[in-house]
Amino acid sequence: MFARLREDILSVFDRDPAARSFWEVLTCYPGIHALMFHRLANWFWRNQLRWMARYAAHISRFLTGIEIHPGAKIGKRLVIDHGMGIVIGEPAEIGDDCLLYHGVTLGGTGKERGKRHPTIGNNVLIGTGAKVLGPFTVGDNSRIAANSVVLSAVPPNSTAVGIPARVVKKDGQKLEDYATEVDQVNVDDPVYTEIECLKEQINELWKYVTFLEE
Repeated sequence: MFARLREDILSVFDRDPAARSFWEVLTCYPGIHALMFHRLANWFWRNQLRWMARYAAHISRFLTGIEIHPGAKIGKRLVIDHGMGIVIGEPAEIGDDCLLYHGVTLGGTGKERGKRHPTIGNNVLIGTGAKVLGPFTVGDNSRIAANSVVLSAVPPNSTAVGIPARVVKKDGQKLEDYATEVDQVNVDDPVYTEIECLKEQINELWKYVTFLEE
């Protein structure tokens, strides 16, 4: 238990430049508190103490503003930065070394039963306000840009942007760069790129029409 807690705190130092001391992270970071509560709630859940599990998760949400279903599977060294408004549903799975910002939702799209929430791979960053909805996989080393709505699978080593999110490949970037990359703003916007292409085509057509008129 203490080894996992130490790993969590060291991961915060790797990802958050505002972290100054172990004591500050342990006592003042709601993401750490939410993970501690979740491990207790998940133990209750796996041992068929379902009411106790839900009650522990409820107390955690009240204290931290982070709602994690006790049945969710969370890997090692997850960093929850700020955390307020995060919702992680029951069948959701999160791999190792992931980073979630506030307002993130890992949920479903309806009232389906069974595996209806996403599986997040290793080394995945999910930006502020992003929604990942459905029973698909977000591949290892990928990034979800802030406020994106992801409704389909994201391949490994790629970035998803927009509403609904579209994948932008990051060819040639080393995988280890993703582990500490926390830039949510300077990412390619495929919608903007397509609009710019359409504007260029319209300008060319307008020149051609003007030429024909003359």
